[in-house]
Amino acid sequence: MRAVAFQLAQLGAHASQRFTERIAEIGLTPPEVGILRMIAAEPGRSQRALAAELGVVPSRVVALIDPLDRKGLIERRRSVTDRRNHELHLTPAAREALARVAKVAVAHETELTAELSDAEYRQFADLLARLAAARDLSPGVHPGYRMLGANSPS
Repeated sequence: MRAVAFQLAQLGAHASQRFTERIAEIGLTPPEVGILRMIAAEPGRSQRALAAELGVVPSRVVALIDPLDRKGLIERRRSVTDRRNHELHLTPAAREALARVAKVAVAHETELTAELSDAEYRQFADLLARLAAARDLSPGVHPGYRMLGANSPS
C-alpha cells in the first residue's frame, strides 16, 4: 500500500498546527507571517505586485494587510512614481517580530525533523523541493492564500 500522500498530509497538518500555536505567542498568524516575509524580501512592493505573487485578486490583499496595518507592523506609502499605488514597508516592530519568528521557525523545524540525520534531512529537503517544483508551486508562497476568504465577495 502506498501512503506517502496521506503521510505528507498528516505531517503537514501537524506541522501547520504546531507552527500556528508557536507564533500565536508572538501575536501573529501564519498568513500574517508569510505576508511580512514577502514584504521584507522586497520592501516597497505594491499591493498589486503582492496580489500577483500570491495569486489572489487585489481586494484579497487588502484584507490580508489591513490587520498588519492595525497592529503597526506595516506602512502603506503612496508610490512616488504612480500615486494610484501603495508601497508596502515593514515597521521596526515588524522587523522585531520577524526576528522572533525566525527563532521560532528554527526550533519548529528542529523539533519536526529531530529523528533525521543531517544527510537524511538534506535528502528529504531535496526530495520535497523536487516534488514542489514539479507541481509549479512557488517557493515560499503557501497555496492556502488562494483559499483565504474564498467564500467572501471579491
